[in-house]
Amino acid sequence: MAVRDFDLERKQMVEYQIRRRGVPDQRLLAAMGKIPRHRFVPDGESYAAYEDMPIPIGSGQTISQPYMVALMTDLLKLTGEERVLEIGTGSGYQAAILAELAREVYTVERFGSLAERARLTLADLGYSNVTVVVGDGTLGYPDRAPYDRIIVTAAAPLIAQPWIDQLRDGGRLVLPLGQRWSQVLTAVTKEGGSVHTEDHGGCVFVPLVGEHGWESG
Repeated sequence: MAVRDFDLERKQMVEYQIRRRGVPDQRLLAAMGKIPRHRFVPDGESYAAYEDMPIPIGSGQTISQPYMVALMTDLLKLTGEERVLEIGTGSGYQAAILAELAREVYTVERFGSLAERARLTLADLGYSNVTVVVGDGTLGYPDRAPYDRIIVTAAAPLIAQPWIDQLRDGGRLVLPLGQRWSQVLTAVTKEGGSVHTEDHGGCVFVPLVGEHGWESG
């Protein structure tokens, strides 16, 4: 059996799926070219780690399509100094991208098994600026608020008030907003107590379950 060249596959992913689709940020491209995405997918799915699609990771969750990870991260407009809150840790891959581009990352996952696996993978790869928390992401993580940026990686029916409350003035929130199985990628800015939204096209994410999200099932 031929040995997989994950480095080459990752380089091709960045070039053809991300850069050529119009994501220009060099720091972001470098981060995605560095992080071993195949380490974040189940062993049986590693063949598809760098394909242009989401991948199941268990508990009904997925690791998002590489382009969607890049687009959402790009919309955060990170400079390197931010405290970021991620809602929906999943595999931990998005958290690793954020860890490369921001000062500190807090990420909340509903499923304890996914949180533990992500925590171990991130630690093994040397990410000491990421804290994985088990809990209801629709409530945010008030312990370390306020946040400069918040990213939600599951479909939300509304912009939960705890996220707005925990977002620093001038901060940005990026999330898939809409129906349970069809959403619009939305960027939110908080300015002087007001909230402004921008639409960035249709998308489909697994539902965000929680007090301010969808019911399970």
